[in-house]
Amino acid sequence: QVQLVESGGGLVQTGDSLRLTCAVFGRTFNDYSWGWFRQAPGKEREFVAAIRRSDDTTFYSDFVQGRFTISRNIAKTTVFLQMNSLKPEDTAVYYCAADLFDHGSSDYRDYEHWGQGTQVTVSS
Repeated sequence: QVQLVESGGGLVQTGDSLRLTCAVFGRTFNDYSWGWFRQAPGKEREFVAAIRRSDDTTFYSDFVQGRFTISRNIAKTTVFLQMNSLKPEDTAVYYCAADLFDHGSSDYRDYEHWGQGTQVTVSS
């Protein structure tokens, strides 16, 4: 079993940056690939970014490409999401997720474990 705890969310202005952190506890960190998803009020959960455990290949949704960066620190068993040039439409609860297989997937159904989420609010 693995436990995920997100932090780093907050209220920022348009153009600001935030770094989200997902601390991982429990099962071996390298057993998993990692993803970030987000969900805004009244909307479905959507894919943001993923990183594969085998080769650190990263994947991004079109709407964050070039602004967000996913990374991981194996020694600290932590996954990060660096978010730059934030926009009001980035406002959502952001979730970290763990995939036991090496998918690097954009499909939330491929992820077995989820954190509780951290709120990001971007004001205009």
